Amino acid sequence: MVDTVEVSRVTIRDTVSVDLSVWMNHPDDWDFRPSLFYANNTLSVRCANQGHELASVELDDEQDEALQRDRTAELRVKFQVHGMHGRLNKIHPIIADGKAKKLATANWKTTQSVSFE
Repeated sequence: MVDTVEVSRVTIRDTVSVDLSVWMNHPDDWDFRPSLFYANNTLSVRCANQGHELASVELDDEQDEALQRDRTAELRVKFQVHGMHGRLNKIHPIIADGKAKKLATANWKTTQSVSFE
């Protein structure tokens, strides 16, 4: 199950691109189905399963115009899991040495249609 969702950045590339940081409770959680809704200059990310709002962000005029023109947005999601991701206490100074510790992260990119309310 999703614990928290945070909108890190909203940019315009070919279309509006939304960077999300998603924290999951357990590594075996697969229950993340985002849907996008737009109303009153606010883009909301909602759970498609339960329908509750996970995160929202205010868009400026340029982003608003691009979103209404394309009616789609690109989601760039970085998944992290509590207990697995965080700060390492010791990091080996030479990464090329092969002894460095690096935490695995999962990234996901998709294009979602936006529902206008």
